[in-house]
Amino acid sequence: MNSVSSLAYVHPEAKLGENVIVEPFAYVDQNTEIGDGTRVMTHATVLSGARIGKDCTIFPHATVAGIPQDLKFRGEDTEAIIGDNTIIRECATVNRGTASKGFTKVGANCLVMAYSHIAHDCVLNDHIILGNATQLAGEVEIEDYAIISGGALVHQFTKIGAHVMIQGGSKVGKDIPPYVMVGREPITFVGLNVVGLRRRGFISERINSIQEIYRYLYQSGFNITQAAERIEKELPVSDDRDHVLEFIRSSSRGIVRGNMEG
Repeated sequence: MNSVSSLAYVHPEAKLGENVIVEPFAYVDQNTEIGDGTRVMTHATVLSGARIGKDCTIFPHATVAGIPQDLKFRGEDTEAIIGDNTIIRECATVNRGTASKGFTKVGANCLVMAYSHIAHDCVLNDHIILGNATQLAGEVEIEDYAIISGGALVHQFTKIGAHVMIQGGSKVGKDIPPYVMVGREPITFVGLNVVGLRRRGFISERINSIQEIYRYLYQSGFNITQAAERIEKELPVSDDRDHVLEFIRSSSRGIVRGNMEG
């Protein structure tokens, strides 16, 4: 049974699942869907095009499915999709898509901390954490289990790989390949995200194999293209190796450079 406050506004055409909570002064527009067990807290705003999954929490003053801040937007019918068990904290904003993709997506089991912004046509996979005041420009893509610490600025069209850790306050203008930590100014590769990988069940042998990939990329003296060719020829085939190679070769912005000093 739903619990919708008489002091909230819920459009008659909004689709609410079972056991949805809508608190006083929340706003739920038409053309919205909210899954079972989701809580929309006081003063949260869910606008047209929102597709919110099960067991999510939308905190006060957060806005889901605001129209894109893109001058090319012409009012097309697009969506902002939020996966199950995702938390959108205070004053965070998730804009809906444009004609480019038609949607903005935040996956399941994500945490979008306060004052973060996810712009039009971004695609975030599952188990992602955005620290407070992280700002994602349009069409950013983020793979599973990435952590972007507070105050980071991510350029449009940037891609961030799985299991990445990005230092707070970073300016991210290059693609960040999987499994690494990046930081400093200008942003550089600073090592493998060993702690994060171990927390997610990567065994030492697998971590060592990934470490060898990045030795080729950042410590061999070869450029990225040459290093990728040597990785393919000289290192054993594995899902991790192929994931990194595919990421590098599909990068449109180029990957972050290495800096092993310090």
